[in-house]
Amino acid sequence: MHASSLNFHDYLVVTGALPTDDGRIPLSDAGGTVEAVGEGVAEFAVGDRVVSTFFPPWLEGEPKQSNFTAVPGDGMDGYAREQVVRPAAWFTHAPAGYSHAEAATLTTAGLTAWRALTVDNSIKAGDTILTLGTGGVSLFALQFARSMGANVIATSSSDEKLERLRELGARYTINYKADPDWGSTVNELTGGRGVDQVIEVGGPGTVGQSIEAVRVGGLISLIGVLTGTGGEVPTAKLMTKQARLQGLLVGSRQHQKAMVRAIDATGIRPVIDRHFQLEAIADAFRHEEAGNHFGKICLEF
Repeated sequence: MHASSLNFHDYLVVTGALPTDDGRIPLSDAGGTVEAVGEGVAEFAVGDRVVSTFFPPWLEGEPKQSNFTAVPGDGMDGYAREQVVRPAAWFTHAPAGYSHAEAATLTTAGLTAWRALTVDNSIKAGDTILTLGTGGVSLFALQFARSMGANVIATSSSDEKLERLRELGARYTINYKADPDWGSTVNELTGGRGVDQVIEVGGPGTVGQSIEAVRVGGLISLIGVLTGTGGEVPTAKLMTKQARLQGLLVGSRQHQKAMVRAIDATGIRPVIDRHFQLEAIADAFRHEEAGNHFGKICLEF
């Protein structure tokens, strides 16, 4: 193992919000190099650069996990360590030319965005996607959407971050603190139509505005719970919008392999906010906790 990246899920584990066995080794994401292969392994060779999968048992097909018992760094020991011996199916090849840190951003954030746009939806050129905030999932969604010819409206509470979102290709940006009724603003920006899909990472504190922003018959991909794990949903508005509110948890190994092929074809590179050494893992989580990062926080070792 040479790198990992932090996710909000990892933060919940290390702070005890998601209790685990005492002594649990954290971190679900990993990029590394194959040092040896077991008998019968044909997909990988010594020296290959690989990236871990989030749900190792979920190789393909429909979702099979409703909890985190099979997730490294939560239900079992994760990747905050220098070496592991694991089944070959727990990894995929990393994109060509990616550093270990770049590869380690894909396991959770990259794949979640990819699944939302291409598996649960069929994004196409000319669609309009709404992303919330500047975390890893939202930035990957912006990049994937732009690479496929879709328009992106992005939100943040920071004007400086909004400028960076425009540099990444966002067509419109909204400061949600200055404009708490941003759902209506999205409708205005789309000529009253609304967006085809919302990458909803906030949860109960933002889903009402997301319902306001989505078009009739559109999709809200419920990915995060940054504002809490429960709350009111304006069900009447959701019903009249005839929109789909779909929860999702990352994706399968087959989804990840498809994403890697797409990255190889498009040349997308992840946005990394800051690098820390493994021994500074507590400082890395404090940096995440402060909420000032733009993109992924990575550990290298």
